Amino acid sequence: MSRVTRFIRGRGMDEVRPTSGAQAHGLVPLFPPGLQAIYGECRRLYPEQANPLQVTAIVKYWLGGPDPLDYISMYRNVGCPAQDVQEHWHYVSFGLSDLYGDNRVHEFTGPDGPSGFGFELTFRLKREVGETAPPTWPAELMQGLARYVFQSENTFCSGDHVSWHSPLDNSESRIQHMLLTEDPQMQPIQTPFGTVSFLQIVGVCTEELQAAQQWNGQGILELMRGVRVAGGPWLITDMRRGETIFEIDPQLQQERVDQGIETEGSNLSGVSAKCVWDDLSRPPEDEEDSRSICIGSQPRRLSDKDTEQIRETLRKGLEFNSKAALPPINSQKQSHERPQSRKDSLESESSAAIVPHELVRTRQLESVHLKFNQESGTLLPLCLRGRLLHGRHFTYKSINGDTAITFVSTGVEGAFATEEHPYAAHGPWLQILLTEEFVEQMLGDLQELNTRDETKLPKEYSWPEKKLKISVLPDSVFDNPLQ
Repeated sequence: MSRVTRFIRGRGMDEVRPTSGAQAHGLVPLFPPGLQAIYGECRRLYPEQANPLQVTAIVKYWLGGPDPLDYISMYRNVGCPAQDVQEHWHYVSFGLSDLYGDNRVHEFTGPDGPSGFGFELTFRLKREVGETAPPTWPAELMQGLARYVFQSENTFCSGDHVSWHSPLDNSESRIQHMLLTEDPQMQPIQTPFGTVSFLQIVGVCTEELQAAQQWNGQGILELMRGVRVAGGPWLITDMRRGETIFEIDPQLQQERVDQGIETEGSNLSGVSAKCVWDDLSRPPEDEEDSRSICIGSQPRRLSDKDTEQIRETLRKGLEFNSKAALPPINSQKQSHERPQSRKDSLESESSAAIVPHELVRTRQLESVHLKFNQESGTLLPLCLRGRLLHGRHFTYKSINGDTAITFVSTGVEGAFATEEHPYAAHGPWLQILLTEEFVEQMLGDLQELNTRDETKLPKEYSWPEKKLKISVLPDSVFDNPLQ
């Protein structure tokens, strides 16, 4: 448990008094309305557990503490024998939505939109035999995800995946990543400060995460609902699960996942990654060259419009590192409303096709060199087969700076790369337009990247007639850029 959180017995809703906060019209509400609304939904599910165990931040985020969630309540859920749902612990967060309505954490924008970020996190953990109290490690897991949301201002939605790269409970478990879905019991609520939905964390194995990346998170979640030991109807996480859904039922990979990719494509539109690009069209000493994006140099900043476009692209499928939250794309707060539909375009919510920033001109490039680490490189076949061949786009956003690489197909709207000029840069954002014929050629040449086995690096691929080069390099190249 975090040193700045503590484990307490929850108090009944009627017993809680606010310890600080702005007054409204000379009156302080007896109980913060946003908090009351979430407790009300919890009370609906757990009428006999009015005083749940809680993990609470000793120093609240709005008083300078590091943990954004004021509370995480922990309930004992008896399951549902009729649906073959096993007994488990149910965790509910308080703090991603606006609890207070006085701007201490979230900007109050009225009751019609989302409250704060518009959601809270939940988690369902299998109750082990003889266990009388819920483990508290899920609270720190939820705080880690909340810190990422607050720092990056990237919100989650159902079907998103989180690459954690470590057992969720710091054990030897195979459950090392997460998918997100709607909580099966908690209903969206309306508060005086806006709407709040409840997104459930679902622990998954590496192979299941990879399948979600290659196809889509919702598809994998649906497969897991049909396998009791992998979660069942309510997607309960079992940290002792030793087999993936594909080991339990080998037919799922070929008959469901591979067929789904072939017919539907992939819903993953972008990842945060270790990547850079070089403009080989100009000599390095050219002051107008944007080789400032290269390893070991100072990157230019993305414009607000570019930032918002890439932010929208990365709404789906964020890569996440538990050791350090991804840095925010920029420091200005963006709208937290979710897009109503996922169009095959690069348009943001607030603008039509991109209009380049006046001070950063769009440049057409003759030749480019792309560099990825191995994890990012293994996603190239997915980018080509699951996205571009289905008329979509795919973005790599660097975790080490503002560099971004977007692959687009000829049918994508709003791109500044064209068939006549397939390589175009807008500051540190590179777009690469690939024809279907060239995509098919690249898939053949990059076939060895389809395997997840460790391969000897570096790997280089070159298409001289297209003036395109791709290198897959060790992580050390990106972690120590000046070496």
